[in-house]
Order: sequence, then structure tokens, then C-alpha cells
Amino acid sequence: MPTFDHTDLLLPPEPGQRALARELYALAAEQPIISPHGHVDPALLAEDRPFPDPAQLLIVPDHYLTRMLLSQGVPPSDLGVPTRDGSPVETDGRVIWRRFAAHWHLFRGTPSRLWLEQTFRTVFGVHTPLGPATADALYDEIAARLAEPDFRPRALFERFDIEVLATTESPLDDLGQHAKLAADGWGGPGGRVVTTFRPDDVVDMEFDGWSTNVERLGERAGEDTGTYAGYLAALRARRAAFIAAGATSSDHGHPTARTLDLTPAEAERLYDRGRRGQADASDAEAFRAHMLVEFARMSLDDGLVMQLHPGAVRNHNRWLHARHGRDVGGDVPQATEYVHALAPLLERYGNDPRLRVVLYTLDEDTFTRELAPLAGGYAALLLGAPWWFLDSPEVLRRFRETVTETAGFYNTTGFVDDTRAFCSIPVRHDVARRVDAGFLARLVAEHRLPMDEAAETIVDLAYRLPKRVFNFERNGR
Repeated sequence: MPTFDHTDLLLPPEPGQRALARELYALAAEQPIISPHGHVDPALLAEDRPFPDPAQLLIVPDHYLTRMLLSQGVPPSDLGVPTRDGSPVETDGRVIWRRFAAHWHLFRGTPSRLWLEQTFRTVFGVHTPLGPATADALYDEIAARLAEPDFRPRALFERFDIEVLATTESPLDDLGQHAKLAADGWGGPGGRVVTTFRPDDVVDMEFDGWSTNVERLGERAGEDTGTYAGYLAALRARRAAFIAAGATSSDHGHPTARTLDLTPAEAERLYDRGRRGQADASDAEAFRAHMLVEFARMSLDDGLVMQLHPGAVRNHNRWLHARHGRDVGGDVPQATEYVHALAPLLERYGNDPRLRVVLYTLDEDTFTRELAPLAGGYAALLLGAPWWFLDSPEVLRRFRETVTETAGFYNTTGFVDDTRAFCSIPVRHDVARRVDAGFLARLVAEHRLPMDEAAETIVDLAYRLPKRVFNFERNGR
């Protein structure tokens, strides 16, 4: 991983703990990166083309950044975010960069500022502070780097010391980019870049175009999705295709964590209502809930690790969705219940160690009350790292403080960056490793953990745990 010039960044301020944390962090820093879940476009690495200008790389696709400026009255179109109807947006990278720099003060104290500044320093070797007066100088320095062969995607992948990176695709994807990666020796089972099965657009009846998507699923899989049995067969076929492309996990982004164990006849009736356009919101929720149990059953057959990302109210900012579409910063977290919601799935499969269900949350109130006790009591459950709105140094610390007492370290997965921003991957992993070093140093300082065990634990958290949990033993070293 790149070396960070702020040696004690995020390490404890107390001198004794800081010295211990430095030793522990040094062990973590030398570990390769396992990135088991994220949204990097596989075409980036398959085609290995030079990156575009700094604004198109770092600002336009980053909804953390564009969302903050929208909250201060700057529309996404002024930052180059494409519109759904093709209406004009700003395309001049330098203009976008200047506009962003003029609002840089909005990010004081945020993880976005931390990630971006560290990306400037450690990825691009640029130390000029960002601001209105320095915007052009910083832009020119980064643009010059992007023109160099060492800053092509595959070269950076090597420099970042990424052992394996998982992207995320729909069952409707032809996986052509992953086929190219496999042909180049980068993809396929055991490869450096693998896919993840994300079936939300063919499971969620409230997803735009769900019925049409289901028809396309049948065409892609060679199955008749006019029947529920054919629909399940199509999903199994696509899972097999994803596994052949290197997938080791599936991912499910539902509004809630609800699960429901329906009979085949009950599920078929729900499916038929959806296909006829007669399903209401409660039907859609029930079908999503049932399909989580169905996917757990499939995982026992094909071995895919099952990830559950619940709790986002999608497209809460309806104006933003109408103008710019999905995944541009219009989503908001909501309170999420797990104990009763997961009970049907856990009653059927929760004690089966062959199943791995990785739980995430956008509701940190559930860390101590629900998630840690559940993960500490069922063989099938593991806790994923804080993600999205919770992916910050403060919440990473609180996560360790609140779940370790009940779930320990080994019912968690290590860090999962879940990012679209390829250049931020080493930065985000470094932040998590520093936070873990500080937490473990405190346990050592309080005589709650010997230093040798803390050293073993931080290497497990940084490398061995995510590699084992997500079945990457065949990948890399």
C-alpha cells in the first residue's frame, strides 16, 4: 500500500498508546488489500485506458461530493453529473474543478475530505492544498500524473497492492468485461478481479422495469420466467454463470432486513401478481423477504457468501432521481430492525456453518442491541464493516467498541470498502487499519490483550479474515 506522510494519522493521542498503535499499524500496512465488495466498473480494468481529466475521475462520479454541494444549492449538473433526459451539463473539467474547490470548506471534518486529501498525497504525490486559489495548480499536477503510464488502472492496481477486488453486477449483465479480464489473466475463478451477483433489479417488484427485467433474465438464462419455477431456475443458472466468472458472493440491497419463509405455492401466487402488475407494496416486501430465504437455500447448494445491505430509503430526493437517476446521492438511511426480521431465515438456516450471511447496517443504534448478539449467537452470521453513511473514522471506532464485547473480532469480516472510487481504495483501507491499530493498542495498554495477540489480530482483520470469509483462498498469495 502507498506510504502515508502523516505518520500518526488517526492514531491515539496518548503517547503510550500511540507507540503501541504504531507497531500494530506497521504490521497491517504491509498486508495486501482484499476488497471483497464494491462498485468499481470492471471496464476500468478490462480496458485499462488512461483515466479522464481530474474532475471526471474524482468529482463527477462521487455522490459523497456532489451531494454535499447540492445541500448548499449547487446543482449536480454544474458538476458534470449526467441527466436522465440528456439535457446539458457542465463538461469542462477545469470549470467543474474550480467550482468544487470554491466549496472545499464544506468538507471540513468529513471523511470525504480525509479520503480525497490522502488520495492527492499518496496516489498522485500532490501536496498542494486544495482551495480556490490553488485549484488550477492542483488540477494541472493531477492531470500530468494521469498522462503517465504508471497511472493507468492496472498499474495503479499493482501499486495499491490489491490482491483481489470484487465488482458488482446484475444477473442481466453479460459479464463481457469479466470475460476480457479472464482472457488477460486477471479474472475468472481465483482471479484478481471477480464479480458479485446482485439480483435486486429482478427481485424487487418496486424496481423500475421489474417485469421487463424478469423477461430479460429468462432470455439471458435460457429459462421460461413466465412461471415461478422457471424464474428460480433462471436465477440458479445466472448464479452458476457468475461463479464461472469468479464470483464468491451475492449481494442484496433491500429496504429492510425482513425475511419470510413462504411455501412454494404462496411464493408462486406473489410472483404471479407481480408479473400481472397487480402487486402492491406489501406484496413487494413479502416477495423480497421470501427471496432472501430462497437465496440462502441456493447458497447452501452453490457456496456463494450472502451479503445483506438493508436500510436505505432509495431515491428519497425525488427531484434528484427524476433529473439524474439512481445512485447520485438521493438515498437516506432509515431505522432497521434485525432480530424479528431475520428470525425466519435464522430458524431455518442460522445454525448451519456452511452458510455465511454478512450483515451490514446504516443504523448504528443496532450495533450493540441487535447485530452483535445475533452474530455472536448464530453460526451463519457475520458482521460487515460500517458502510456508506457510516464509513468514517468515528463510526469505525464505535463499531469496534460496541460489537467486540459480544461478537468478538472473529464474527466480523475485516474492512469492506464498498466504493465506486477506485483511487480511494488504498486510502479507505488505510483508515480502517489505523482505527483498528488504535483500538487494539488501547486493549494492550489496559492489559486486556497481550501484544503478541494484538499483532496477530490486526493482521487477521486487515488480511486473513476477509480472505477467508469471502472464499478468496485460491486468489493471490
